[in-house]
Amino acid sequence: MESVELIYEYAWLIPVLPLLGATLVGIGLISYSKATNELRRLSAGFIVSLLGVAMVLSFALFWSQFQGHESYTKVIEWASAGDFRLTMGYTIDHLTALMLVIVTTVAFLVMVYTDGYMAHDPGYVRFYAYLSLFSSSMLGLVVSPNLLEIYIFWELVGMCSYLLIGFWYGRKPAADACQKAFVTNRVGDFGLLLGILALFWATGSFEFDVMGERLTDMVQSGGFSVAIASVIAILVFLGPVAKSAQFPLHVWLPDAMEGPTPISALIHAATMVAAGVFLIARMFPVFEGLPVAMDVIAWTGAFTAFMGATIAITQNDIKKGLAYSTMSQLGYMVMAMGAGAYGAGLFHLMTHAYFKAMLFLCSGSVIHGMEAVVGHDPVLAQDMRLMGGLRKYMPITAITFLIGTLAICGVPPFAGFWSKDEILGSAFAANPALWAVGWLTAGITAFYMFRMYFSTFEGAFRGTDESIKQQLKDENLQRLGLAFGPGAMNPQELTLDTETITTELHQSPGDHHHSETPHESPLSMVIPLMALAVPSLLIGLVGTPFANYFEEFIHAPGEAAAVALESTEAFDWSEFLLMAGSSVGIGLIGITLAVMMYLSKKIDPAAIAQKIQPLYQLSLNKWYIDDINEVVFVQGSRKLAKSVLEIDIRIVDGLVNLAGFVTLVSGEGLKYLENGRAQFYALIVFGAVLGLVLLSGLT
Repeated sequence: MESVELIYEYAWLIPVLPLLGATLVGIGLISYSKATNELRRLSAGFIVSLLGVAMVLSFALFWSQFQGHESYTKVIEWASAGDFRLTMGYTIDHLTALMLVIVTTVAFLVMVYTDGYMAHDPGYVRFYAYLSLFSSSMLGLVVSPNLLEIYIFWELVGMCSYLLIGFWYGRKPAADACQKAFVTNRVGDFGLLLGILALFWATGSFEFDVMGERLTDMVQSGGFSVAIASVIAILVFLGPVAKSAQFPLHVWLPDAMEGPTPISALIHAATMVAAGVFLIARMFPVFEGLPVAMDVIAWTGAFTAFMGATIAITQNDIKKGLAYSTMSQLGYMVMAMGAGAYGAGLFHLMTHAYFKAMLFLCSGSVIHGMEAVVGHDPVLAQDMRLMGGLRKYMPITAITFLIGTLAICGVPPFAGFWSKDEILGSAFAANPALWAVGWLTAGITAFYMFRMYFSTFEGAFRGTDESIKQQLKDENLQRLGLAFGPGAMNPQELTLDTETITTELHQSPGDHHHSETPHESPLSMVIPLMALAVPSLLIGLVGTPFANYFEEFIHAPGEAAAVALESTEAFDWSEFLLMAGSSVGIGLIGITLAVMMYLSKKIDPAAIAQKIQPLYQLSLNKWYIDDINEVVFVQGSRKLAKSVLEIDIRIVDGLVNLAGFVTLVSGEGLKYLENGRAQFYALIVFGAVLGLVLLSGLT
């Protein structure tokens, strides 16, 4: 028992160990840059080992919590003034234990994978330092015992995402993408900060349970307006809207693909986007008593799920297709939370973390193989129109990608089936309209994921087709030309510059070989894929509706474990078969359509696109959200700035200049009066007296 308690005493090491690794390697890069870069494998090994220790500790804590150990919280007084007390520390409960395992396992496998993917990159060591800091920030967020401490780590996660998305900062798209992510998240975080301050003003606490209890009591007693409480809750929800890429603050997520693939996997699976859903779970005591806030959360999630799926249909970049898929799946989780299905939302968060991490790492493996054929041009290496037939060249990548595809499509018995089906069942119970949106999205998901699989791994290999390459280059030139507009430098120069920088970033001296066909990735990249395939296939079995161990372990804060057990015992086979059958049925329709369009070629997708051109353009242009943001916010803010400048120049500066002119003129006039002659002053006095006498005489 003492050894168990000791694990809890030292649980603070879990976020501190990766932070220590990032700090020491960072100091080495700053102070002894050449030596640290030469010892690249040693530096990486050191960071991975520290995270490995954190992972072992996380599993020990999870096992202890699973065995029934009570929640453990350790805090210190950080600041105090009068009655005000601010504490910092860490807490270990069921939710924390689960999140620690998810974050450490995915981060560990991503770090192992990184060794192969970034092997020839000059920034190899720096990338590992950033990854370690990112992991530390997320782990710190997960163990935070109060809302204020979560906010501190929340901002650290945002900073790390900025560094990692813009890792190849020499490429303009990467530099733009990290700024876009940073600015978009600041919008959401400002709402979150206002919500935190308003909650403290209303409840006098940053503790989750205390805030929930006090706010509920105040609303029920009539001492606090339901409308104001709902507004405060929605302000807090703005933070997860940005972090978990919900409409309308989702625009940063696809652009985040400009970062190296390992960080795409980490952001989209277990860190940044998971932070938003985690915060909704932590704040559930505040949200659940406010029906308006819950409806806003549920419908935001439902709309985001549908929008992300419809955009993913037309994506040709393999990573961007997966990015919109992540946005859609996060919508499912948020919808579940809004529908009150706390356990279902977190269950999908867990299953999605594993299969989406695997899918992204598979895409990185594909890109790595394609670069051997098309060179280090991200436009060509990531476009599925140049792929095809990769299964025979990259069998392990193909099999693992297929497992991930079956999981996300909700095909039984893969992990995604159990979690997605539970969300749809809960949504139907809460509001059939929510279920309808989720059900339709499930069909679209199955279609676009198998479209990606068939386009990438089946058919003939198209990587050596020069006509397709030229078409893609022309499209890219046109895009750059439109993006930079009249007066910008020649788009050709921009493209050449991008290619040069990308080549320098990816290649080491002597690494200029090309081949006619792709090849399987090295073991350091393949082993994490195989490791992630296991939970993608099996982990859903812990949350089956007839033996729901997950729901028993993870239940809403105000709900006893007995309630979760009762729901499992009250399992209805006919209801399950109806709900599961409908979701699998729509999924099979989507898969069948994908087979007919992209495998057997019995249906021509281009012909369909021509017939539904407005809808096709809506999807291809990402619902025009970026264009609207460009007109309203970018150009609008510039016009506003010009108007303010005009006001500043004409009115503010005009008043200042007028005051100066009046002073100048009056000074010029007074200098003739102030001449120092006594006779002149006497004359002025005489004139003034005479004027007064005349004035008095007239009156």
